[in-house]
Formats: sequence, structure tokens, C-alpha cells
Amino acid sequence: MLYRENGQFKQSYRADLQIFPVLQDRVAMLVLLAVAFVAMPLLASDYLFRAVLIPFLILALAALGLNILVGYCGQISLGTGAFMAIGAYAAYNLQVRIEGMPLLLALIGGGAAATVFGVLFGIPSLRIRGLYLAVATLAAQFFTDWFTNRARWVTNDSPSGSVGVSTLSFFGLPVETPVQKYLLCLGLVCVVGLMAKNLVRGAIGRQWMAIRDMDVAAAVIGIRPVYAKLSAFAVSSFIVGVAGALWAFVHLGSWEPAAFSIDRSFQLLFMVIIGGLGSISGAFFGAAFMVLLPLLLNYVPHWLGLPLSTATASHLEHMIFGALIVFFLIVEPHGLARLWLTAREKLRLWPFPH
Repeated sequence: MLYRENGQFKQSYRADLQIFPVLQDRVAMLVLLAVAFVAMPLLASDYLFRAVLIPFLILALAALGLNILVGYCGQISLGTGAFMAIGAYAAYNLQVRIEGMPLLLALIGGGAAATVFGVLFGIPSLRIRGLYLAVATLAAQFFTDWFTNRARWVTNDSPSGSVGVSTLSFFGLPVETPVQKYLLCLGLVCVVGLMAKNLVRGAIGRQWMAIRDMDVAAAVIGIRPVYAKLSAFAVSSFIVGVAGALWAFVHLGSWEPAAFSIDRSFQLLFMVIIGGLGSISGAFFGAAFMVLLPLLLNYVPHWLGLPLSTATASHLEHMIFGALIVFFLIVEPHGLARLWLTAREKLRLWPFPH
């Protein structure tokens, strides 16, 4: 009875088209933001920040970028790890080679470099699709792995190939403690998430979805496939590049090319599939699932007194991921986001039958 819309009248198109038209949704989002910005920094431990919250936010941002390309525009990509690597190394070079480079500009520069790289490898999408496009984006992954290992100037002539950043600051404020790093990631995720939500609700988002559903029919009604597909690659690559720079600067601190291997690309694709294709919230559901499942497999057996080795937990993790991907592709292709939406719809009508 608490989730009702009685008396919530919309008197303008603007009110009807807002992101959260239901009062209860707006209140719930404000409470969630208050918990994230106020309660978590005061109550959470350093381990929770380092092992759960910061990886969750950065992976959710990367999955959000990939979901724009795969879920909204229907262009399959297996090179997301490459776009993250381009963003990380571009931001690193900007900070190393330009003295006094602000962190925000370095992150944006990493996203811009990933945008150029993504558009170049998105050009084949104008002529090919499906499995062939997946193979073309996979070439981006292999090219980036080779390039970051062979071009010495990318790593600033590091003999080991490993690079790192020492101190971070954001508009003069130090970003050193786990709480400060968490708040930086949270702020960027909120800004980019809001921009992405408004983008997919606008004209360009409708063009992406028209291309996804049937590109021939979209071209007939006047949508330019060249603009729609390349813009999806550009926006997706920019978000993923910023996420890659955050992953390197904030989460890892020091890294090597193996940090952005093809395993990272598949991990992000699994997040999108499990969380929900074509859904902004699906990126967060998928990232939460991907971050929390390994922790649960490590801790729950010990809580229950069951002996479970690390290797067995790792094998179980892969088995569960595979089984869930098959389950969602068959039973619920729209993932956890669709299940959450269905639960909300039932709650709005409860206790009456749906």
C-alpha cells in the first residue's frame, strides 16, 4: 500500500517525462544517494572501500559504457578491455608529460583518446554486423595488448612495463585515503550516469534503439546509420576510457597491460548480460553481482563451516557465471534489471492480482 500513485497528477509534459515520475521513486533515490554520500563514508571500513565499493563503482561505469553500445545500439563488442587500457595509458601519459595536469583533465583526456580509438574500430560496423563485428572489435583487444607491450613510450620507457601514479588531487583536494577515492568515483559515476540516462531518453537514444531493432527500417525513416553507430561507439568508448583511467589511477595505483586483458572484456560483457541489456540500472546490477559473488563464495562456506579451497571457489565462480548467462539468455534476456522492474510493477498493484 506504500507504493501508490494515487493523487500524483502530471500537469505538464515536463512532469510526465521526468526520470522518476513517481514520488516514491524520487524519495528512494534521495535516500540511496544520502546513504552513498553520507552514511558509507562514516560507517564503512577501509577494506569495504578497497575490495567492494570502489571496484563496484568503476566496473559499473565501464559496464554502463558498454551497455550503451551493446544494449542500446545493438553493436556487439569484445574489445572493452582495450578501450579501458587506452583511457588508462592516455591519462597516465598526460599526467607524466604535462606538469601540473589536473586529474579531471587527465581523466577526460583518457576518455577522449579512447573515443578516437573506439570510432576507428567502430568503422567496420558500417558494413558488418553480428559475429563479424565481434571479431573486428576483438582485433582492437589484440592490437592494444601488442601496442602497450611493444611501444616503450606508452609506459614512459619503463623497463618492466609496469607504470603507476603516486599522488592524486582533485581541484587541489588530496585523493589519498579510501574514503576520498570512493567519493571521487561516486561523484563521477553519478554525473556520467545522469548524462547517459538523459542521452538514451533523447533523440539520439531513440536512433540507437531503432538501429538496434532493425537498421534497414531505421534508414528508411531517415535515421543515418553512419551517425548513429559511430556516435554510439564514441559515447561508449569515452565512458569506458574514463572508467579505465579510474581503474588504473584510483583502484590499482600501479598496473601493467595484463590488467586490461581480454578477460576484462568478457567480464564486462557478462555484467551487461546478467544485469540487463538496454538498461542503465542493469550496469549497476551486473557490477554488483560480479563484485559480490566472489566474496560470497569465499566467506559463506567458512561461515557455514564448510571447507572450500580458493581454487574450488574460483571454479565455482566460473561455473555460476556460465550457468547464469545461459539462464538469463533463455529465461530473461533483459537480466536483473527486468526482474527488478517486474517486481516494481507488481508492488504498485499489490495486493491486487497482476
